[in-house]
Amino acid sequence: MAGRKDKSHSARVSRVVIAIAIGVFLGCFFAFFYPHGLLRSDLPLQNRRLGKSELQVQSSSPCESSDRFKNLKADVVSILGKNSVLEKRIKDLTRELKIVEQLKDHAQKQYLALGENHKAGPFDSVKGLRTNPTVIPDESVNPRLAKLLEKVAIQKELIVTLANSNVKSMLEIWFTSIQNVGIHNYLVVALDDQTEEFCVSHDVPVYKRDPDTSIDSVGKQGGNHQVSALKFHILREFLQLGYSVLLSDVDIVYLQNPFDHLYRDSDVESMSDGHNNITAYGYNDVFDEPAMGWARYAHTMRIWVYNSGFFFIRPTLPSLELLDRVAARLSQEKAWDQAVFNEELFYPSRPGRDGLHASKRTMDMYLFMNSKVLFKTVRKNLNLRQLKPVIVHINYHPDKYARMKAVVEFYVDGKQNALDHFPDGSE
Repeated sequence: MAGRKDKSHSARVSRVVIAIAIGVFLGCFFAFFYPHGLLRSDLPLQNRRLGKSELQVQSSSPCESSDRFKNLKADVVSILGKNSVLEKRIKDLTRELKIVEQLKDHAQKQYLALGENHKAGPFDSVKGLRTNPTVIPDESVNPRLAKLLEKVAIQKELIVTLANSNVKSMLEIWFTSIQNVGIHNYLVVALDDQTEEFCVSHDVPVYKRDPDTSIDSVGKQGGNHQVSALKFHILREFLQLGYSVLLSDVDIVYLQNPFDHLYRDSDVESMSDGHNNITAYGYNDVFDEPAMGWARYAHTMRIWVYNSGFFFIRPTLPSLELLDRVAARLSQEKAWDQAVFNEELFYPSRPGRDGLHASKRTMDMYLFMNSKVLFKTVRKNLNLRQLKPVIVHINYHPDKYARMKAVVEFYVDGKQNALDHFPDGSE
C-alpha cells in the first residue's frame, strides 16, 4: 500500500516537472521568435498613423488643401513633360545608333573590298572599283511608304516625281506617256490634296506625305524651282528604305522604258544639259592669256551640268550624303537647286573642304534628250529624226505643255510636222 502511494507521488512529480519543462521551452521559443508578442500587429499602428494624418488634413484649411492639390498637379504635368522629352531623346538615340551601325557595316564592307590585295596584272587589264555598296534598308524610317513601295517598285527600282496642282496638265501627259510605254513602277508624290485626288481618279500610284509644316507650304504654293528643291529632302526616305530612284520632273515625255537603258554602275546616272558631244561629255577648253608669253595657253576641263530634273540615284552612302549636302545648302542659301546639285557632285576636295566621293555617269544625250537638242538639232536632221529617244525633257523652254503635246504627236502619233512651228529658243 505504501509502495503504490510512492509510485503515484513520483508520477505526479514527473508530470509537474514535464509541464514545467514544456512551459520553459515554450517561453524560450516565443521569447526568441516573437520578442514583441505573438498577437501584436503593426496594422493598428498604421491605422493610428493614418487616422492622425487624416485628422491633420481635416484640421488644415481649405485654401491649404487647394494649394497642395495645385502643386501636386503641377508636379504631375512637369513629370509628364520630362517623360515625353526623354522618350523623344530615346528615339533619337536609337535612330543615331542604327546609323552608326549602318556606317560601321559599310565601312567593314568597303574595307574588305578595298583592303583585299590585288595583283596588278598585264597592261590595260586593271580596273578600279566603280560601285559603292547599297545601304541596309531601314523600314522604321517610314513604314507606310515602305509598304507602298513593296507594291509599286520592280527589283527595288521606280520612277518618282513630285507634283502639285499647278502642274496638273503636264502631269497628265507625264503619266499617260508612262502608261502607254507599259511602265508600272512609277509613283507620284502629291504635294497637295487636289493632286492626290487627281491621281487616284486616274488609277495612278500616288503617295502623300504626313503633314509637315516646313514642307507643305512650299509644296502647295511653290513654283517649279521651289518644288524642285524639295525633292532632295523627300528622296532621302526612298534611299533609306533601300530603293533606287529615277527622279523625274513632270515636264518629261516617256517614249521607251528607261530602266532598259541604265548601266547601274555608279551612284548617280544623270542626263546632261549639254547639246553636243563635247558639252555633254566634257572637253578640254584652252584659256588664252597673251600677256603670259610662252605660258599663254592654260588647259581647263569643262562639262555642262547634269540635269537635276532627271537622274537615277542608287541607295548608297555617297548618294545619301549628296542629298543631305544639297538639302542643307538649299535650306540656308538662295540658290538654284541644279547649280548646288552639280557643285556638290563635281567640286573636288581642297584645303578646308572635303569633296563628295560619289561615282557619276552621263546618260546618252540622244536617248535621254533635252529640248535644246531636240528643237535645235534633231528635228532639222533627217537621220536624227529617225531615232526614238527614251525620254524628252522640255527643260530649255517655258511653253512646256504645248511642246510636250507636240513631242507626243511627233513620236507617238507620227505627225511629221508637229515640231516645225516652234522656235529654237524661247523667243
